Order: sequence, then C-alpha cells, then structure tokens
Amino acid sequence: MSTTTLRITGMTCGHCVAAVTKALQGVPGVESAQVNLERAEGVIKGSAPAEQLIKAVEGAGYHAKVA
Repeated sequence: MSTTTLRITGMTCGHCVAAVTKALQGVPGVESAQVNLERAEGVIKGSAPAEQLIKAVEGAGYHAKVA
C-alpha cells in the first residue's frame, strides 16, 4: 500500500472536505482518504494511481496536484 499526498485548492468549508473525501473514497484501490481543510491537502492510502485521484477531485469541482 502506498501513500499519495495531494495539494487541493478550492475548498472553503467542511462540506467541501466531505465532498472531496467522498470522491476520493470512490476511486478503486483507495483504502483511506483524509482531507484537511487548513492544510489544503489530502492524504490517500492505497493502490490508486495519482492521475485517478486527481480526476476524482476535479470531478467534485476542486483542483488537485501531487504535493
């Protein structure tokens, strides 16, 4: 199992965190996803490729890149 850290922009509240977390958890291969509003990042554990994680965040309406 690997860990991927994403820098996520566009989040402004707890609802945003919940939306991004849900999107990340829906990606096949994700074991866990922890999203932090204050640090504007997500830490994802599992086997999902970073490209799929970024697409999931963008699909939820936010921007992401590998930190």
